[in-house]
Amino acid sequence: MSARNSIWILLGLLLVLFYVASSSIELIVEYIWFHTQDYGQVFAVTIGTKLALGLVAGAASFVFLAINVMVAVRELGDPARYLPAELQHTPMGQLLTPRTIKRVGLLGSLAIGALAGFSGSNGWESWLLFLNGGSFGAVEPIFGKDIGFYVFRLPFIDQVQSFAWSLGILALFAVGLLYFLKMQADRPDIGPARTINLASFSANARRHVAVLAALLLLDLAVGVYLQRFELLHQPGGLFTGPGYAEINGALPMLALKSVAAVVAAFIVVYALLRQRYRFLLGGVALMLVVWIGANIYTTVLQRFIVAPNELEKERPFLGFHIEATNRAFGLDTVEERTLARDTELTTQDITNNRATVHNVRLWDHEPLLDTFSQIQEIRTYYEFVSVDNDRYMIDGELRQTMLSPRELSSRSLPSRTWVNERLTFTHGYGLTMGPVNRVNEQGLPALFVQDLPPRTVKPELSITRPEIYYGEIDNDYVFVRTRQKEFNYPEGDLNIFSDYEGDGGVPMGSLWRRLLFAAYFRDIKVLLAEDFTDQTRVMLFRNIFKRVTMIAPFFKFDQDPYMVIHAGKLMWIMDGYTTSSRYPYSEAVQDVGNYIRNPVKAVVDAYDGSIRFYLVGPTDPIAQAYQRIFPGLIHALSEMPAGLRAHLRHPPDFFNIQTQMYATYHMRDVNTFYNKEDQWEVPVIEQKRMEPYYTVMRLPEEAKEEFILMLPFTPRLKDNMAAWMVGRSDGDHYGKLVVYAFPKQKLIFGPKQMAARINQDPQVSQQITLWDQSGSNVIRGTLLVIPIENSLVYIQPLYLRAEDGRIPELKRVIVGYQNSIAMGLDLDDALRKIFGSDGRPTETSATRAAAQQRATEMSSASPMGVESGSARAMQHYEAMQRASREGDWSRFGRELEELGKTLRELQTRKP
Repeated sequence: MSARNSIWILLGLLLVLFYVASSSIELIVEYIWFHTQDYGQVFAVTIGTKLALGLVAGAASFVFLAINVMVAVRELGDPARYLPAELQHTPMGQLLTPRTIKRVGLLGSLAIGALAGFSGSNGWESWLLFLNGGSFGAVEPIFGKDIGFYVFRLPFIDQVQSFAWSLGILALFAVGLLYFLKMQADRPDIGPARTINLASFSANARRHVAVLAALLLLDLAVGVYLQRFELLHQPGGLFTGPGYAEINGALPMLALKSVAAVVAAFIVVYALLRQRYRFLLGGVALMLVVWIGANIYTTVLQRFIVAPNELEKERPFLGFHIEATNRAFGLDTVEERTLARDTELTTQDITNNRATVHNVRLWDHEPLLDTFSQIQEIRTYYEFVSVDNDRYMIDGELRQTMLSPRELSSRSLPSRTWVNERLTFTHGYGLTMGPVNRVNEQGLPALFVQDLPPRTVKPELSITRPEIYYGEIDNDYVFVRTRQKEFNYPEGDLNIFSDYEGDGGVPMGSLWRRLLFAAYFRDIKVLLAEDFTDQTRVMLFRNIFKRVTMIAPFFKFDQDPYMVIHAGKLMWIMDGYTTSSRYPYSEAVQDVGNYIRNPVKAVVDAYDGSIRFYLVGPTDPIAQAYQRIFPGLIHALSEMPAGLRAHLRHPPDFFNIQTQMYATYHMRDVNTFYNKEDQWEVPVIEQKRMEPYYTVMRLPEEAKEEFILMLPFTPRLKDNMAAWMVGRSDGDHYGKLVVYAFPKQKLIFGPKQMAARINQDPQVSQQITLWDQSGSNVIRGTLLVIPIENSLVYIQPLYLRAEDGRIPELKRVIVGYQNSIAMGLDLDDALRKIFGSDGRPTETSATRAAAQQRATEMSSASPMGVESGSARAMQHYEAMQRASREGDWSRFGRELEELGKTLRELQTRKP
């Protein structure tokens, strides 16, 4: 062996050793971490199943390939004779012995077996669901099989069939190549360019190839047979699942294809063993005729039988599709209510629904996040990632709030030394929270919780453990309980330091742990640091998405986790989904599948990182299967503290999918669905689809207000309102969907129509123009649809940001109701302009033009005197001063408008 070859072999061994060592270190660290989180059983079951499946798949592949290769090698004889004559007596020819070839064959089989083992271990989840999956309690209408067969069992069966096919192809290719080499040596007169005569193969070779070919054809027959079941969740032209042409054409033809493959297997064996090679052509012809004929037959059925009578032929299957899609997305239990005819709202109606009005969200997420970032981040290394909607009982009332955790971003540290990033600046601190509908005199959000350390104005929101070690920012690992004090929060020009007092993280006290984590982090400083003590702990996997997906990778988690104040601590709540793409006859949603549920809530402690999973959807069969696979992983909802249960909410990602599907699949009548007579869509305003929003309101026919998620619908290609859907979140109503539909005979303005009317309103457009001319940036907030009684009120906030500023300020609120548009300094002001004291809609900008014309005509007959006008101006000025002292900024704004009107009238009457 040459020195160069020895070096390459050594390098290869070193790479293998490095990979094995690196993988082993990662495995050991994960083992320790899982046990510190009390999820050691999850780790053991997962790794044990992967190992077992990998060994079985690898061993089966090695044995199967090795046997086939050894049989073929035995037929080769002396391998040196396959070399050119001038090379047969060289060192290469002497090296090429039967033993060498066998070793190469075994090593090749071992390598492929190892790869097959790695591939097979990836099927651990399918195998566990195959063993533990239960019933869905419903059967599909074609074969009468439980849905669980398609979701739990068929995926693993498909994987086994595909694995066997790949293995058979590899074996046939390997032995075919060896036998071809043997034939070339035995019959040198047959060159590569000439036609290969199968009679040139030995009898043993023919038998061997015949067996492998037959096994492949039998495996193909199994695969074709399984395709019959796959049809039930494959998309078609009109709907997902088999229709008339598939049931009467594709399904029988698939069965015929499967039989043809079995027959072809026997033909191949007979032809090769009996040397009747013309029969091989017959087998090939049989397969081609059946395959092509089956496709032609199905196409003919579709084009000449189904297409001319599509509705009648597809009617029963379209019904299966509608029913299955509603079940798969949890829409079969939607409660549908029809609203009474729209009645005119009065001041008393507004008063009776004060809880709804007081919880209208006037702060959008983006402007509020910008504002929080400017007034509450305090230091550059703090960051507000997102704003979360929630509700709290404050002063005995249910109040909707918006809050944002103040996380620490190590990337933004002014001095990014190892000590600063790993030992000193370890955590964020506190949060900022305020009501959704209140502003201060500067137009900035009023706050319930603010500053550092957190200062609360409501005892219900007190925070005793404000440190945030685990959050949404993808921060790296840190060490706590070291000799280096941790930065806690700034206080004026001083910094307050502290020591970690919790049980989070992994102990680092021993030398071998330091060695292990130094290798894991590839950081020698972990081993050499002098600040570590026997109590030092390392906090890793601090991103909450990473934490929960490491323990439960089989759940998909919502991208909008939200923080909750519970018993003085800060807790993250995350929504976990179960999904599948194999629900028969159900329509699929991109990147989701054709089945989804939200059965799991994950709660992560922001201080110590502890994780608990709770089952909120006990009827979901997939979640039940994982409960059987991992006993103790998911806890009953009754074990969740009542304070946390009060903050559960219907998740927006799930609700978005449900509304998307319900817009079409609320049409349960087949005729209506086929003709799309009553299809809805989510409104689009300025090329942007409306997003669901949380609010607190009293639903029609309900006794009290509750926290709901809402989205309106309009008829497809029309702009008027058709209905609105809510996802309920409180108490026993959690997860229930209700749809309120408007009578079709009455026109109700939709969001797009109301947005257009607001844009055309003279007062609104004039005010925005004035702001634009002054160089300010006007930000239009989300147009909200707020149901009150059986009517709708539209509300849109307006924010103003200075040309060179970054802080948006809430300056106006626009309210639209029926034909009236009003703009006020706040919501109460705008509502007051629409609803007068007598309970009827009063003068608004929609009728103001005519009123101004009448006023002009009257003023020519009885002009206002300068003295009386001056007196009125002084009255308004004094009223403004009183309102300022009392903090009544709504009245201040009204008096300011009246003062301006009076001064303009005085200006026009000046002699």
